[in-house]
Formats: sequence, structure tokens, C-alpha cells
Amino acid sequence: MDHGEELDRCENFGDVFELVKKTVKETLGRRRAGLMLVLSELPMNVGAFHVIGSNAIVANRRLFDRITKSARSKREVNSFVYSILLHEYLHSLGYIDEKQVRELVYEVTKETFGSDHPATSMSIRGPFAFFPEALHSGDPTIRQDFEIVRDFDRSNQTYIS
Repeated sequence: MDHGEELDRCENFGDVFELVKKTVKETLGRRRAGLMLVLSELPMNVGAFHVIGSNAIVANRRLFDRITKSARSKREVNSFVYSILLHEYLHSLGYIDEKQVRELVYEVTKETFGSDHPATSMSIRGPFAFFPEALHSGDPTIRQDFEIVRDFDRSNQTYIS
């Protein structure tokens, strides 16, 4: 099965994250385990962030909800999730510079899925080029609650290699 088919079959954050880790290992030769995903209410122009030195990726629940509702296909949703998680996973591996991370996201995505895949296009143009309505719709109120996603990182290692 090719990686595009693998992404199409992903059913949740954990499935997509396993593919992110696999493709980074294949393309960059690096990996890390022991991360957790926290869904929280963030400003709409923030997809996610990784706190340097932590084991947490914090993702924008409102944005993910809006993308899920406005996407035309499961492939688009999974491509969006892949691109956001890939970006933050690279930060967790020690890549700090935003420009470098964006270039690596493109490199990994293009090598993994090819030039014509939605994930590759998102890595160049950004997700809001695909989902402009997600940025400008809905309730602007930010709640202070959060949710830890269970069964996110299924690895049993706790180091970077």
C-alpha cells in the first residue's frame, strides 16, 4: 500500500500521527516517541504549536472542527491533519526555525505523497488557501478548556533518535 492510501485509511489523530512518524523516519531518518496531543481553543490563525522541551503538541480544536465540516473529502481532512502534525512533530525533533520547518514539511510531504497530493499543496500554500471559510466562520469566543487525545503516540520509546 502506498502512503497516499495509508493516509486515506486513517480514522483518527493517532492513525495520522503514526504515518507522520513513519514518513519522517523514511525521509529524514529521525524519530521521537512519547508525545501527546492536546486539543484546545486557540485563535483561528493558529493551527497548533509545540512547546520546546515539552512532550505536548497543542492543536486548535475549533479549527479542526471547522475543517472537518468544510472539507470536501476525508482525504482533505487527513491531509490537513497530516500537515499540521508533521509541522509540530518536526519542531519536537529540535527543528526550531519556522522557515526550515516549512521547507522540511514540503520536502517530506512531496517525497511521501508526490506533487499532486492535497497534503503537498497544503505544505506550499497553507491550509487556509484550501479552507478560507474556516478562518472566518463561527463563534469567536475562546473557551479555556482542553482535551488530551488518548492513544495518540503509540510508541514505547521516549527519546529522539
